[in-house]
Amino acid sequence: MRLEVVPLPVSDVERSLTFYRDRVGFHLDHDVQPGNGMRIIQLTPPGSACSVVFGVGMGDSSVAAGSIRNLHLVVDDIAAARSALVDRGVTVSEVQDMGGVLYAYFADPDGNSWALQEIAFRARP
Repeated sequence: MRLEVVPLPVSDVERSLTFYRDRVGFHLDHDVQPGNGMRIIQLTPPGSACSVVFGVGMGDSSVAAGSIRNLHLVVDDIAAARSALVDRGVTVSEVQDMGGVLYAYFADPDGNSWALQEIAFRARP
């Protein structure tokens, strides 16, 4: 089994597309309108095998926009990843060291939250 797609509940598809593609730097995989007013947008973080998807007329409409919490983006260099996001206008927390695991946090315009994570310690052979 592989986790390949995570649905994100959003209130404004265009605003979310702009945020994830232009500000966070996700790759736009699909932006399709199969009919009946439906629109599906799928984006993938650089280097990831798992994508996010959102749209109009799809999924469980009872899930509130902004209700997803603490999705992790694992990075090799949290300072560089944080700096790149800040340079593109994303509000990102300062880096926090949780005992060898580094975190920085941000949220999309609806409040779906994300954590940048860097494993700073290395296992001994």
